[in-house]
Amino acid sequence: MKNVIAALLTTICLLAALTACGSQTPKETAATSAAEGQRVIRIGFQKYGTMNVLKAQGWLEKRLADAGVKVEWTEFPGGPQLLEALNVGSIDIGHTGEAPPIFAQAAGAPLVYLAHEPPSPQGEGILVPNGSPVKTVADLKGKKVALNKGSNVHYLLVKQLEAAGLQYKDVKTAFLPPADARAAFEQGSVDAWVVWDPFLAAAQTATNATLLADGRDVVSNHEFYLASRTFAESHPDIIDALLDELNKVDEWAKNNQDELAELLSAQLGIDVPSLKLASGRREYGVRPITDEVIAEQQRIADTFAKLGLIPQPIHVKDAVWKK
Repeated sequence: MKNVIAALLTTICLLAALTACGSQTPKETAATSAAEGQRVIRIGFQKYGTMNVLKAQGWLEKRLADAGVKVEWTEFPGGPQLLEALNVGSIDIGHTGEAPPIFAQAAGAPLVYLAHEPPSPQGEGILVPNGSPVKTVADLKGKKVALNKGSNVHYLLVKQLEAAGLQYKDVKTAFLPPADARAAFEQGSVDAWVVWDPFLAAAQTATNATLLADGRDVVSNHEFYLASRTFAESHPDIIDALLDELNKVDEWAKNNQDELAELLSAQLGIDVPSLKLASGRREYGVRPITDEVIAEQQRIADTFAKLGLIPQPIHVKDAVWKK
């Protein structure tokens, strides 16, 4: 039965990814690029992160124009959906938190880790409605908790429950993307919501929700940059240019927090105060993948395998890009 459900979920995610990426198939996209004699980098991004800032600034397009490289952007509601698109060849590069690449690698996606951002444990948390009788994580026993399956917050929930002396099976999970989870949270259909910034900050600002716990002391909450192995091996020059521009825009963002919030507000449709709250509790700077980071990812993968959340154990180091 578990295998049937897993297959069904994979099919649903695949269809969603293909829909999000438009009507062209990966083969058609590649053929179009070849016919035009122009290389293309297809980037998947989510509703927050350094990729958003880079897109808004247009620095990558300027950097790659002289090399005849076109940049195409596609937005996704979360990391799992983004990596499913990478798996089927609809995009070449994307960014996610810690958990999505583990689920994707376990499903056989040909991804590679390129680099990561510093830990930002305050950038994700568990919310309960204002006035909720739930006062501690331990109070979540038997409660219904909303989260995006396979996202970073999936691991946060596991570790916070563990720290409170509970098991993952002690709560009832409702797997919902951020927009649907926000609606369920406000309607009282769920008792708690585990979510990441900027959705976390927006909910705090708009609903006066109570932050039950964040990632401090239990998770790192890294953001990773990932690519399809074929693209990374075929276009190392584009990868280098992308990571360099990401690092530059990170430095700008760190030193221009007010302007950053204004810039992203129009793009994301999120109010400035919420974005200031979110941007103020994350760290900035593109860093290489180290043995320590690989070990952290491996611990997450081993935890998910033990809980039966991924179909088989994986070796994270096998998915690290080496030039």
